[in-house]
Amino acid sequence: MALSNNIIGAINFVAMLLSIPIIGAGIWLATEPDNSCVKILQWPWPVIILGVLILLVALAGFIGGFWRIPWLLITYLIAMLVLIILLTCLVVFVYMVTIRGSGHPAPSRAYLEYRLDDYSGWLRRRVRSSYKWDRIRSCLSSSSMCAELNQNYRMAQDFFNAHISPLQSGCCKPPTECGYTFVNPTYWISPINTAADMDCLQWNNEQTQLCYSCDSCKAGLLANLKTEWRRANIILIITLVALICVYLIGCCAFRNAKTEDLFRKYKQGYT
Repeated sequence: MALSNNIIGAINFVAMLLSIPIIGAGIWLATEPDNSCVKILQWPWPVIILGVLILLVALAGFIGGFWRIPWLLITYLIAMLVLIILLTCLVVFVYMVTIRGSGHPAPSRAYLEYRLDDYSGWLRRRVRSSYKWDRIRSCLSSSSMCAELNQNYRMAQDFFNAHISPLQSGCCKPPTECGYTFVNPTYWISPINTAADMDCLQWNNEQTQLCYSCDSCKAGLLANLKTEWRRANIILIITLVALICVYLIGCCAFRNAKTEDLFRKYKQGYT
């Protein structure tokens, strides 16, 4: 019994360690520079909260294992199963909402361009709320991401050959198919085909406006989020598999502990 309980305690110590990558993934998403304006959407908090809950439940199992508190171990087994199911749902959900959407090559351009309709409906709804997008747009327009393009690229060909970020591609310039003429990366004139895309009419050379109201800007933001969430999801998947293995070993150790306890009681009653 003591050996099995010690094993349960040790296993739960490993589970406590496994909560760290989950919490770390949430903190990484929250502190990424590209996500500074997306905190309005409160994306990372479910991951951080889930990681903290796993840490607390694993701590309860650790205490229950070493100090031989049966009711705490049973609570741990039930709660950890629920958290594993929730983590599995989160992993599947992130995969499903980020499976769609990618950049499109533009003629004679090294950078990609992005379309809002390419992304999942759930993601699109997050940025189509005028209240939320107005706050995100205000944050983006006060950042230096577009001004940096003017500092780095003076000539048209240098800019066309640049590998800029999805946010810069969607927010700092008009869509290529509009046929605007390059003056500098954030100043374009004489569109040829404004009917090609609704964003062609949204473009404004005012540096606080640019294409921040364009669907391409929203798509660029979702492209950034997709990349970061796919990276975080890899960490969550690896942690989930390890957590399931730890949980199964813990269940076996708990069952063995109960079997040893019953056998001990049986021997005491027999003698």
